[in-house]
Amino acid sequence: MAQTVSAFAVGLLFGLGLLVSGMSDPAKVLAFLDLAGHWDPSLALVMAGAVAVSALGFAIAQRCGRPVLASRLEIPTRRDLDPRLVAGAAIFGLGWGLAGLCPGPALTLLTIVPAQAATFVAAMVVGILLVRLVPSATATPSEPGTDA
Repeated sequence: MAQTVSAFAVGLLFGLGLLVSGMSDPAKVLAFLDLAGHWDPSLALVMAGAVAVSALGFAIAQRCGRPVLASRLEIPTRRDLDPRLVAGAAIFGLGWGLAGLCPGPALTLLTIVPAQAATFVAAMVVGILLVRLVPSATATPSEPGTDA
């Protein structure tokens, strides 16, 4: 129960941060990506702040050793790039550049202007379901729960 309440509170804070920072405004995001036109650099400060807060959070989590509400830390350890990751990043960037939305802001926008965000969220859900059909380079057929 504590994990669920914590996850809800963190999700609420994240969504509020996206709204306050303008990350859920597609026009502001597209202006940030328009380097050759009317470039709006304000989102760079938002991203730099997010990276700084995340780095601090990871440093504190690693120093503490064990999370308060879980049995162990879940910090990614892979450092290599594979074609699946590169293709996913390219599709993410293409979608972000075309629509001015990425998953977090789209879900936040869905709660405020559902008609505007519904198409993007529906396409995102279809993409998430389709990616499960792409085999992973690191998965072996004997691994349970993998998509190989």
